[in-house]
Amino acid sequence: MLENKVMVNLDKNEFDSPWKEILEDYFAEFVAFFFPQAYEDIEWTRKYEFLDTEFQQIAQDAEIGKRTVDKLIKVWRKDGEESWVLVHVEIQSQKETDFARRMYVYNYRIFDRHNHFVVSLAILSDTNPDWRPNQFGYELWGCNVGIKFPVVKLLDYRNQWDKLEESQSPFAVVVMAHLKAQETRNNYDERKAWKFYLAKRLFERGYKREDVVKLLKFIDWIMHLPKKLEEIFWQELNQYDKEGKYMPYVMSIERIAMEKGMEKGMEKGEQQGIRQMLLDALEAKFEIIPEKLLEKINNITNKNILKILHRYVIKCNSLKEFEENLNQF
Repeated sequence: MLENKVMVNLDKNEFDSPWKEILEDYFAEFVAFFFPQAYEDIEWTRKYEFLDTEFQQIAQDAEIGKRTVDKLIKVWRKDGEESWVLVHVEIQSQKETDFARRMYVYNYRIFDRHNHFVVSLAILSDTNPDWRPNQFGYELWGCNVGIKFPVVKLLDYRNQWDKLEESQSPFAVVVMAHLKAQETRNNYDERKAWKFYLAKRLFERGYKREDVVKLLKFIDWIMHLPKKLEEIFWQELNQYDKEGKYMPYVMSIERIAMEKGMEKGMEKGEQQGIRQMLLDALEAKFEIIPEKLLEKINNITNKNILKILHRYVIKCNSLKEFEENLNQF
């Protein structure tokens, strides 16, 4: 019997680390929230398995330029047949012309290698409400070839905010943080207010300790703030938690610990070194760095973001394109 495969595609760019991590932590909840039909068909009592190494080879063999699929997950269906789930994460908020074609290429590459049915699903997290690619194909001389796949547009949840507020799913929090990060990319004061609101919400909704840590880590990463506002945010969160009920474990979050170390020692110098490399690359490629852009870069205290932006300089064809990427933080 030909076994079935399920391929979940979510497009990504290079600053998708928080999405990738939260998806690994809450894969079942991810499928339940965005693709309930698939969730109902998967046998969740059986262990699923991430097969990243195997898919890296498939991605390399495809050779279609931007390689954005990096999660291959093995699951089982309720009818007992083995299924494979390919997770392709997109957190890049901009239109990509070849997205649907890439979905098609990866779909048939997986089928060709494993001889399974492949179902492709897509998450679109960009800011263009009209960009909704869901198919690719061509027809010639009576021969039809192609793919049509379901898509979820995160922007659509702006009109479902009440439902997000009511939901206990961790991905309701993820979507709210993602949308507010996009909406406030030019207003850090407003972003701090929303970040504080979402953090408080984790405590008030009664999430388990480990869930608070994981979700607050996601919120903290994706809703990045300049250093001064970041300090105010944590002061206010400490003030809110007067009894110290939450902060002892919240403050153990890896990124917070890392930034404390950066302020005290060697990593602070490393951060400055990466920032200088970024500025040198911008100067070499575009000659003049506008003052506002320079100020934004100097306000970034996360060395991982600085590394990502340094890679963007190589790829970008203009300062405008670089700033569009920068604004996602």
